Amino acid sequence: MKNKKMLGNFLLLLTAMIWGTAFVFQRMGMDSVEPFTFTAARMFLAALAAGAASLFFSGKGKLSDRERREKNRATLLGGLGCGVFLTAASLFQQVGMVTTTAGKAGFITALYILLVPVLNYILFKKRSGLHVWLAIAAGLVGMYLLCMTEGFRLTRGDALVCACAVVFSGHILCCDHFSRRGDPVRMSAIQFLVVSLTSLVLALIFEKPSWASLRAAAVPILYCGVMSGGVGYTLQMVAQGFTDPTVASLLMSMESVFAVLGGVLLLHERMSGRELLGCVVMFTAIVLVQLPAPHRKEQAE
Repeated sequence: MKNKKMLGNFLLLLTAMIWGTAFVFQRMGMDSVEPFTFTAARMFLAALAAGAASLFFSGKGKLSDRERREKNRATLLGGLGCGVFLTAASLFQQVGMVTTTAGKAGFITALYILLVPVLNYILFKKRSGLHVWLAIAAGLVGMYLLCMTEGFRLTRGDALVCACAVVFSGHILCCDHFSRRGDPVRMSAIQFLVVSLTSLVLALIFEKPSWASLRAAAVPILYCGVMSGGVGYTLQMVAQGFTDPTVASLLMSMESVFAVLGGVLLLHERMSGRELLGCVVMFTAIVLVQLPAPHRKEQAE
């Protein structure tokens, strides 16, 4: 069980790295296409990638007819539910980033690391240890140092990204609930299809998508669709079957650290001393949240 938890934590850190580097491509893609069109295209590719992966990695264990029906039902419900949350979160974030800065968007989105344990307690009465709350506090401080390099004022874009953080919290809890009951890879493919179809409808209503604009943003769409979407969110689905949702939310918040590192490596940006300190604090929070709680040690002895 311990090895599975460590594997889950590693996969979530890998997910954060993929999402963080995808942020660079996401910004590049917005130079050529509008938010709904970009989201529809990348999520369609993500659905194809996850669907292909489900043919090879979905569980093929022996199940009774009843168990198979229950698993298929949980997979469908989980895919639809996670798809609704992911649709709202992705579109809130994508549209919000048009009128807010990347730093503010990164910090506000990362507030889900605080919202997840709060919602987990309110909805499911699941308590988190003191070390988890200390790690969350450290994570928020690190995220502030890393992202908030300018004055803080709540604009329309900021408010949309705030809504994104709330919805992402729901997405994490929905993944945690259904990934243990259904097939996480197939569930991931379903959620991407929901996001893609919804975004396509919105793009046709509010935007003017064209093949020329899609070709211009081909590389960002491919990376964000296949890697960030198909690989990243599928890894999240699989990994959350092995770890606690509060720990998962903090591990995935490392996305912002990797986004900064991606900017340095791919866009030749420079990190300030404040940003480097934020990275150090975030890594400290990651170590802290994985330490066993004292009362659990006593129980084990």
